[in-house]
Amino acid sequence: RPRFDRDARPARDGDRPRFNRDDRPRYDRDARPARDGDRPRFDRDARPARDARPARDGDRPRFNRDDRPQQDRPRFDRDARPQRDDRPRYDRDARPDRDARPARDERPAREERPRFQHEGERKWSERREERPARSQAQEDRIDVVHERLEAQAVQADEVAEVTFADLGFGDNIVRALAALGAEKPFPIQASTAPSIIEGRDVLARGRTGSGKTIAFGAPLVERILRAKAGQKREFGRAPVALIMAPTRELALQIDRTVQAIARSVGLFTTQIYGGVPQGRQVGALKKGVDIVIGTPGRIGDLQRQGKLDLSQIQVSVLDEADHMCELGFLEPVQEILRETGKGGQKLLFSATLDREVAALVDEFLVDPQVYEVAGETQETGTIEHRVLVVDHRSKPEILDQLVAREGKTLVFTRTRAYAEMLAEQFDGAGIDAISLHGDLNQAKRTRNIERFSKGRARVLVATDVAARGIHVDDVDLVIQADAPDEYKTYLHRAGRTGRAGRTGRVVTLIPRQRRRRMTEMLERAEIAAPFDEVRPGDDVLDELAGAPTLADLTA
Repeated sequence: RPRFDRDARPARDGDRPRFNRDDRPRYDRDARPARDGDRPRFDRDARPARDARPARDGDRPRFNRDDRPQQDRPRFDRDARPQRDDRPRYDRDARPDRDARPARDERPAREERPRFQHEGERKWSERREERPARSQAQEDRIDVVHERLEAQAVQADEVAEVTFADLGFGDNIVRALAALGAEKPFPIQASTAPSIIEGRDVLARGRTGSGKTIAFGAPLVERILRAKAGQKREFGRAPVALIMAPTRELALQIDRTVQAIARSVGLFTTQIYGGVPQGRQVGALKKGVDIVIGTPGRIGDLQRQGKLDLSQIQVSVLDEADHMCELGFLEPVQEILRETGKGGQKLLFSATLDREVAALVDEFLVDPQVYEVAGETQETGTIEHRVLVVDHRSKPEILDQLVAREGKTLVFTRTRAYAEMLAEQFDGAGIDAISLHGDLNQAKRTRNIERFSKGRARVLVATDVAARGIHVDDVDLVIQADAPDEYKTYLHRAGRTGRAGRTGRVVTLIPRQRRRRMTEMLERAEIAAPFDEVRPGDDVLDELAGAPTLADLTA
């Protein structure tokens, strides 16, 4: 096939002309014919002026107010009214003259109250300390039980050589107490045990951590054992002893101690408290127990349901009765005690004995033996008390410096939110810390207490109610991030350290304006504590935390 060549094609110039756009004729708009013939041009100026319009005077008259007809109505004039002769005219000028009153300078001077004399420059907080903090009525509320009942003060040296066997306990109970670490009785234990075993009602006061649980637990077991001597243990038997505590944590702690003593002689205990299903508790009651330990709320519920028989109760114990009244359990406790057996023994143990406890004493205790441990003051005790006056802005840094230490530290707060915040703050500073408050369920609270007890967390931040059941013997530092409102709360907090004869330290942080109130609270608690104004980095913080101070390092 021949090669195709475009250039070989013949030109087409002859048959079709070349197209060129420039060859088109130009379009000229001016060539259009004018349209003046068919439509006139619109011109605004051709309209007539408004002034040229004819007047409308002929068809409508002009409106004029003056053209209205006059009305024959008299003009209103106040001065034209007739005078009212039926009542006298009020005349302000008839009032007595103010200048006629006696001058204020004529009042007699108040000589019965000395005039305030400002002596130099004094701080506001110091000036407030001159005023009394409590009225006489408030003072009368303190320790009214001891004003009416003569207490037997027990000195520690009086029972130094006494043993549990000397108090009348059997060999099994003595061995169980030794296994719990109680080789010799504490003063409150040695003083109350004979009366409890004898069957007398007992009213005892001792600070938290003084051994109150063994003081009523061991004699209670010994007395039940003697009462049941020769009797056969029956299935489904009703309990014969009842121990009530204000919180479930404290009830569980009491059960751990009393259960070990009771099992050594063949007695059984059970715990009854709220916050958990009651099925397991009801099952234990159906099998039969000897000692019931719990809180007033759940005990009252089961009693009203007919699942807890209180008619056979021979011994009733109230632990921390003052706090139980503060939490509003006075009426439930009274209802429960009224359901117990007639003529039963009543034991009341508390850190303080005041007016709230008086109602229980008057109704239920018959000729009670009253005991208190003498000499439980800061001078003779094992707890050191310190008060730190701090600025609010430096408080978080001071708390971090205090808890950054070896050993277990318990920090108290007033609110749950602050407890959570401090626990997170300490965690952020690299310190193992957990919180304990009422918003946590029972399983979480038990788990946190166990972590703290076993040393997996060095710092526990807790509120007052939640900390009632904390029983950790090796807590050597208690920090009150929020100062308590009353001395009873201070005593309960301080009782978390220095337990079982160990040494401890209580540090309270306060602002400057709370100094006077704190001084009076310590006086009510019979505690002497020095006040120190501190800032972050001061040597006193390292001293309280157990860290070497700058003076120690440079010595």
